[in-house]
Amino acid sequence: MSLDATFERVSLPLENPFTIARGTQTEAENVIVRIEDEGGMTGVGGAAPSAHYGETAATVAAVLPDLLDAVERVGDPHALHEIEAELATVVGDNPAARTAVSIAVHDLAAKRLGVPLHRLWGLDPSTAPVTSYTIGLDETERVREKAAAAVEAGYPVLKIKLGTDRDRELIDAVRDAAPDARLRVDANEAWTPREAVEKSAWLADRDVEFVEQPVPAEDPEGLRFVYERSALPIAADESCVTLSDVPAIADRCDIANLKLMKAGGLLEARRLIAAARAHGLEVMCGCMIESNASIAAAAQLAPLLDYADLDGSLLLAEDPYDGVALTEGEIRLGDRDRAGTGARLRSE
Repeated sequence: MSLDATFERVSLPLENPFTIARGTQTEAENVIVRIEDEGGMTGVGGAAPSAHYGETAATVAAVLPDLLDAVERVGDPHALHEIEAELATVVGDNPAARTAVSIAVHDLAAKRLGVPLHRLWGLDPSTAPVTSYTIGLDETERVREKAAAAVEAGYPVLKIKLGTDRDRELIDAVRDAAPDARLRVDANEAWTPREAVEKSAWLADRDVEFVEQPVPAEDPEGLRFVYERSALPIAADESCVTLSDVPAIADRCDIANLKLMKAGGLLEARRLIAAARAHGLEVMCGCMIESNASIAAAAQLAPLLDYADLDGSLLLAEDPYDGVALTEGEIRLGDRDRAGTGARLRSE
């Protein structure tokens, strides 16, 4: 069997500037991978690299020729385990680049069988949790407006970015604008351990569900300190990058937050979920700001999750790809008419 693989870099403007504790973003650079079989059927995947983890669109583009050569050498898009093992051998790092290829191969394999990816995995789409909608850092009144607009659009779960000297003010503004919404908080490593414990108390008073990555990943004992004293459950994101991190965070948090762009592939993401479960952790899947070329694949994992944070494509001004519907936060996985991951070029 012969496979033909190509890729392209795309710059995707955001609908509004998006700010977290580490900085502000106005566009997202993604890399789209396409793998076509001899019959003209095409699998699509996307990379959304993060400089925080040492990747850029340029580094993804630099290693993709070697990764795609590896796929063509294997030749069979259904040899998913062999392909992902080969990708990790060819390029040991660059997880976003490997993920884009993994998604494209999975998409092609499921399309060739005429089934959605979740069905290939034997998952029940009715058990998928709703996704949160993220409110980035901004002026207080602007945050209030964004929260009100998200609720008006029907999103029942809001994730609020914190990490400023106005954190209490921001949460009060959101709670005022969205009194019935389920709230989650993400500090993106911005707090000290003692600050995180103190803030968890008043966040609990405002019915926040949990706090994500309160302290720097480089401070594992600080994370343990917070976990043992926090008034709220703790989710590990930057502290949970790859499968091998799961045992290290098992006694330092309640929730493991995986991202495909950190994991390095769909099979590796499923292994991470299994490892987290084995260590008694709940599981969330998050995302970068990325196209449906990759978000749709992450959504296929949703039945395996306790929490979903898959709104990355919703933050774009325009996404060239359609994908799994996220109407009012509900992750609606496709039927046989949406074989593969569900990602499609809107122009098609």
